[in-house]
Amino acid sequence: MFSYFWIAFAILVIGFVFSMFRILREYERGVIFMLGRYYKVKGPGLILVVPVIQQMVKVDLRVRVLDVPSQDVISRDNVSVKVNAVLYFRVVDSERAVINVEDFYAATSQLSQTTLRSVLGKHELDEMLASRDELNQDIQAILDEQTDPWGIKVTNVEIKHVDLDEDMVRVIARQAEAERIRRAKVIHANGEKEASEVLLDAARTLASQPQALQLRYLQTLTEVANERSSTIVFPLPMDMIESFMNRDK
Repeated sequence: MFSYFWIAFAILVIGFVFSMFRILREYERGVIFMLGRYYKVKGPGLILVVPVIQQMVKVDLRVRVLDVPSQDVISRDNVSVKVNAVLYFRVVDSERAVINVEDFYAATSQLSQTTLRSVLGKHELDEMLASRDELNQDIQAILDEQTDPWGIKVTNVEIKHVDLDEDMVRVIARQAEAERIRRAKVIHANGEKEASEVLLDAARTLASQPQALQLRYLQTLTEVANERSSTIVFPLPMDMIESFMNRDK
Protein backbone atom coordinates (compact mmCIF):
# COMPACT_ATOMS: atom_id res chain seq x y z
CA MET A 1 0.00 0.00 0.00
CA PHE A 2 2.85 2.30 0.86
CA SER A 3 4.53 1.67 -2.52
CA TYR A 4 1.36 2.61 -4.41
CA PHE A 5 1.29 5.91 -2.59
CA TRP A 6 4.80 6.80 -3.72
CA ILE A 7 4.05 5.71 -7.28
CA ALA A 8 0.99 7.95 -7.37
CA PHE A 9 2.96 10.76 -5.80
CA ALA A 10 5.74 10.38 -8.38
CA ILE A 11 3.18 10.47 -11.21
CA LEU A 12 1.67 13.65 -9.80
CA VAL A 13 5.08 15.27 -9.50
CA ILE A 14 6.01 14.33 -13.07
CA GLY A 15 2.68 15.60 -14.36
CA PHE A 16 3.12 18.81 -12.40
CA VAL A 17 6.60 19.35 -13.85
CA PHE A 18 5.51 18.68 -17.42
CA SER A 19 2.50 21.01 -17.07
CA MET A 20 4.89 23.84 -16.32
CA PHE A 21 6.31 23.81 -19.85
CA ARG A 22 4.43 25.49 -22.68
CA ILE A 23 5.39 25.96 -26.32
CA LEU A 24 4.36 29.12 -28.15
CA ARG A 25 4.58 29.51 -31.91
CA GLU A 26 6.44 32.36 -33.58
CA TYR A 27 3.26 34.42 -33.96
CA GLU A 28 2.03 33.78 -30.38
CA ARG A 29 2.76 35.51 -27.09
CA GLY A 30 1.77 34.54 -23.55
CA VAL A 31 0.67 37.22 -21.08
CA ILE A 32 1.62 35.85 -17.64
CA PHE A 33 -0.27 36.73 -14.45
CA MET A 34 1.17 35.80 -11.07
CA LEU A 35 -1.44 35.51 -8.33
CA GLY A 36 -3.74 37.72 -10.38
CA ARG A 37 -1.22 40.45 -11.06
CA TYR A 38 0.45 41.11 -14.39
CA TYR A 39 3.93 39.62 -14.45
CA LYS A 40 5.40 39.67 -17.99
CA VAL A 41 4.93 38.66 -21.64
CA LYS A 42 6.69 35.47 -22.69
CA GLY A 43 7.34 33.73 -26.00
CA PRO A 44 7.81 32.54 -28.58
CA GLY A 45 9.35 29.10 -28.01
CA LEU A 46 9.53 27.05 -24.80
CA ILE A 47 8.35 28.93 -21.71
CA LEU A 48 7.81 28.04 -18.07
CA VAL A 49 4.46 28.65 -16.34
CA VAL A 50 4.09 27.57 -12.71
CA PRO A 51 0.64 25.98 -12.25
CA VAL A 52 -1.75 27.50 -9.72
CA ILE A 53 0.59 30.42 -9.05
CA GLN A 54 0.80 31.66 -12.63
CA GLN A 55 -1.83 31.87 -15.36
CA MET A 56 -1.20 32.48 -19.05
CA VAL A 57 -3.39 34.22 -21.66
CA LYS A 58 -2.34 33.40 -25.20
CA VAL A 59 -2.44 36.20 -27.81
CA ASP A 60 -2.18 35.80 -31.59
CA LEU A 61 -0.10 38.51 -33.30
CA ARG A 62 -1.09 37.73 -36.89
CA VAL A 63 -3.12 40.13 -39.03
CA ARG A 64 -6.83 39.51 -38.58
CA VAL A 65 -9.54 40.15 -41.13
CA LEU A 66 -12.77 41.67 -39.83
CA ASP A 67 -15.79 41.79 -42.12
CA VAL A 68 -17.80 44.86 -41.11
CA PRO A 69 -21.50 44.06 -41.64
CA SER A 70 -23.64 46.23 -43.88
CA GLN A 71 -24.50 49.55 -42.24
CA ASP A 72 -27.38 51.91 -43.01
CA VAL A 73 -25.83 55.31 -43.75
CA ILE A 74 -27.54 58.60 -44.58
CA SER A 75 -25.21 60.78 -46.63
CA ARG A 76 -24.86 64.52 -46.27
CA ASP A 77 -27.20 65.03 -49.24
CA ASN A 78 -29.88 62.86 -47.52
CA VAL A 79 -29.43 59.68 -49.56
CA SER A 80 -29.91 56.38 -47.72
CA VAL A 81 -27.37 53.70 -48.65
CA LYS A 82 -26.07 50.42 -47.28
CA VAL A 83 -22.30 50.22 -46.92
CA ASN A 84 -20.08 47.33 -45.83
CA ALA A 85 -16.32 47.16 -45.48
CA VAL A 86 -13.42 44.93 -44.52
CA LEU A 87 -10.90 45.76 -41.80
CA TYR A 88 -7.35 44.45 -41.34
CA PHE A 89 -5.74 44.77 -37.91
CA ARG A 90 -3.26 43.03 -35.61
CA VAL A 91 -2.13 43.08 -31.99
CA VAL A 92 1.12 44.99 -31.45
CA ASP A 93 1.04 45.09 -27.64
CA SER A 94 -0.11 41.85 -26.00
CA GLU A 95 -0.20 43.35 -22.52
CA ARG A 96 -2.60 46.17 -23.39
CA ALA A 97 -4.73 43.88 -25.61
CA VAL A 98 -5.42 41.62 -22.62
CA ILE A 99 -5.54 44.12 -19.73
CA ASN A 100 -7.15 47.25 -21.23
CA VAL A 101 -10.10 45.63 -23.03
CA GLU A 102 -12.18 42.55 -22.32
CA ASP A 103 -12.48 41.30 -25.92
CA PHE A 104 -10.39 43.33 -28.35
CA TYR A 105 -11.87 41.59 -31.42
CA ALA A 106 -15.48 42.38 -30.48
CA ALA A 107 -14.53 45.91 -29.38
CA THR A 108 -12.76 46.60 -32.68
CA SER A 109 -15.75 45.23 -34.60
CA GLN A 110 -18.25 47.49 -32.83
CA LEU A 111 -15.97 50.51 -33.12
CA SER A 112 -15.50 49.95 -36.86
CA GLN A 113 -19.26 49.89 -37.42
CA THR A 114 -19.90 53.17 -35.61
CA THR A 115 -16.89 54.84 -37.24
CA LEU A 116 -18.03 53.74 -40.70
CA ARG A 117 -21.45 55.34 -40.20
CA SER A 118 -19.98 58.48 -38.67
CA VAL A 119 -17.39 59.13 -41.38
CA LEU A 120 -19.55 58.33 -44.40
CA GLY A 121 -22.44 60.38 -43.02
CA LYS A 122 -20.29 63.49 -43.44
CA HIS A 123 -19.89 63.00 -47.19
CA GLU A 124 -22.20 63.17 -50.18
CA LEU A 125 -23.13 60.16 -52.30
CA ASP A 126 -20.86 61.19 -55.18
CA GLU A 127 -17.88 61.26 -52.81
CA MET A 128 -18.73 57.77 -51.51
CA LEU A 129 -18.72 56.42 -55.05
CA ALA A 130 -15.75 58.34 -56.46
CA SER A 131 -13.41 58.97 -53.48
CA ARG A 132 -13.17 55.61 -51.74
CA ASP A 133 -9.41 55.81 -51.27
CA GLU A 134 -9.69 59.04 -49.28
CA LEU A 135 -12.58 57.65 -47.22
CA ASN A 136 -10.63 54.45 -46.50
CA GLN A 137 -7.69 56.49 -45.22
CA ASP A 138 -9.93 58.65 -43.02
CA ILE A 139 -11.62 55.62 -41.44
CA GLN A 140 -8.27 53.88 -40.92
CA ALA A 141 -6.74 56.93 -39.22
CA ILE A 142 -9.68 57.27 -36.82
CA LEU A 143 -9.78 53.56 -35.95
CA ASP A 144 -6.01 53.39 -35.52
CA GLU A 145 -6.08 56.28 -33.08
CA GLN A 146 -8.98 54.92 -31.03
CA THR A 147 -7.66 51.35 -30.82
CA ASP A 148 -4.11 52.37 -29.89
CA PRO A 149 -4.85 52.15 -26.09
CA TRP A 150 -5.87 48.52 -26.71
CA GLY A 151 -2.54 47.65 -28.33
CA ILE A 152 -4.23 47.29 -31.74
CA LYS A 153 -2.80 48.49 -35.06
CA VAL A 154 -5.31 48.98 -37.90
CA THR A 155 -3.32 48.33 -41.07
CA ASN A 156 -5.98 48.80 -43.75
CA VAL A 157 -9.66 49.55 -44.32
CA GLU A 158 -11.47 48.88 -47.60
CA ILE A 159 -15.06 49.87 -48.42
CA LYS A 160 -16.48 46.90 -50.33
CA HIS A 161 -19.96 47.87 -51.52
CA VAL A 162 -22.19 50.94 -51.56
CA ASP A 163 -25.70 49.62 -52.27
CA LEU A 164 -28.54 51.88 -53.42
CA ASP A 165 -32.24 51.17 -53.79
CA GLU A 166 -33.74 50.90 -57.30
CA ASP A 167 -35.33 54.36 -57.26
CA MET A 168 -32.01 56.00 -56.45
CA VAL A 169 -30.26 53.97 -59.16
CA ARG A 170 -32.75 55.28 -61.74
CA VAL A 171 -32.26 58.84 -60.49
CA ILE A 172 -28.49 58.54 -60.80
CA ALA A 173 -28.86 57.07 -64.30
CA ARG A 174 -31.01 60.03 -65.40
CA GLN A 175 -28.54 62.43 -63.82
CA ALA A 176 -25.64 60.78 -65.65
CA GLU A 177 -27.54 60.93 -68.95
CA ALA A 178 -28.32 64.62 -68.44
CA GLU A 179 -24.66 65.25 -67.68
CA ARG A 180 -23.60 63.52 -70.91
CA ILE A 181 -26.10 65.58 -72.91
CA ARG A 182 -24.83 68.77 -71.29
CA ARG A 183 -21.22 67.91 -72.12
CA ALA A 184 -22.16 67.09 -75.72
CA LYS A 185 -23.89 70.47 -76.10
CA VAL A 186 -20.93 72.30 -74.60
CA ILE A 187 -18.51 70.51 -76.93
CA HIS A 188 -20.74 71.29 -79.92
CA ALA A 189 -21.00 74.95 -78.91
CA ASN A 190 -17.24 75.22 -78.47
CA GLY A 191 -16.77 73.67 -81.90
CA GLU A 192 -19.17 76.18 -83.48
CA LYS A 193 -17.35 79.01 -81.75
CA GLU A 194 -13.94 77.87 -82.99
CA ALA A 195 -15.30 77.34 -86.51
CA SER A 196 -16.80 80.85 -86.58
CA GLU A 197 -13.51 82.34 -85.46
CA VAL A 198 -11.64 80.48 -88.22
CA LEU A 199 -14.22 81.58 -90.81
CA LEU A 200 -13.93 85.15 -89.60
CA ASP A 201 -10.14 85.06 -90.02
CA ALA A 202 -10.55 83.56 -93.49
CA ALA A 203 -13.04 86.27 -94.48
CA ARG A 204 -10.66 88.98 -93.32
CA THR A 205 -7.83 87.41 -95.31
CA LEU A 206 -9.96 87.19 -98.47
CA ALA A 207 -11.16 90.76 -98.03
CA SER A 208 -7.61 92.05 -97.77
CA GLN A 209 -6.38 90.01 -100.77
CA PRO A 210 -8.63 90.31 -103.90
CA GLN A 211 -6.51 87.74 -105.76
CA ALA A 212 -7.23 85.17 -103.08
CA LEU A 213 -10.96 85.93 -103.45
CA GLN A 214 -10.77 85.31 -107.20
CA LEU A 215 -8.92 82.01 -106.67
CA ARG A 216 -11.53 80.92 -104.16
CA TYR A 217 -14.26 81.85 -106.65
CA LEU A 218 -12.66 79.76 -109.40
CA GLN A 219 -12.18 76.82 -107.04
CA THR A 220 -15.86 76.95 -106.13
CA LEU A 221 -16.84 76.94 -109.82
CA THR A 222 -14.64 73.89 -110.38
CA GLU A 223 -16.27 72.03 -107.51
CA VAL A 224 -19.75 72.89 -108.76
CA ALA A 225 -18.88 71.81 -112.32
CA ASN A 226 -17.78 68.38 -111.08
CA GLU A 227 -21.15 67.72 -109.52
CA ARG A 228 -23.88 65.99 -111.57
CA SER A 229 -26.45 68.77 -111.75
CA SER A 230 -28.55 69.98 -114.68
CA THR A 231 -28.36 73.66 -113.76
CA ILE A 232 -25.29 75.61 -112.74
CA VAL A 233 -25.56 79.15 -111.42
CA PHE A 234 -22.41 81.25 -111.84
CA PRO A 235 -22.34 84.08 -109.33
CA LEU A 236 -20.58 87.20 -110.51
CA PRO A 237 -18.25 89.05 -108.21
CA MET A 238 -19.43 92.48 -107.15
CA ASP A 239 -16.35 94.22 -108.56
CA MET A 240 -17.13 92.87 -112.05
CA ILE A 241 -20.74 94.07 -111.79
CA GLU A 242 -19.58 97.47 -110.62
CA SER A 243 -17.13 97.73 -113.55
CA PHE A 244 -19.92 96.99 -116.05
CA MET A 245 -22.19 99.54 -114.40
CA ASN A 246 -19.48 102.20 -114.48
CA ARG A 247 -18.80 101.46 -118.16
CA ASP A 248 -22.48 102.07 -119.10
CA LYS A 249 -22.28 105.40 -117.40
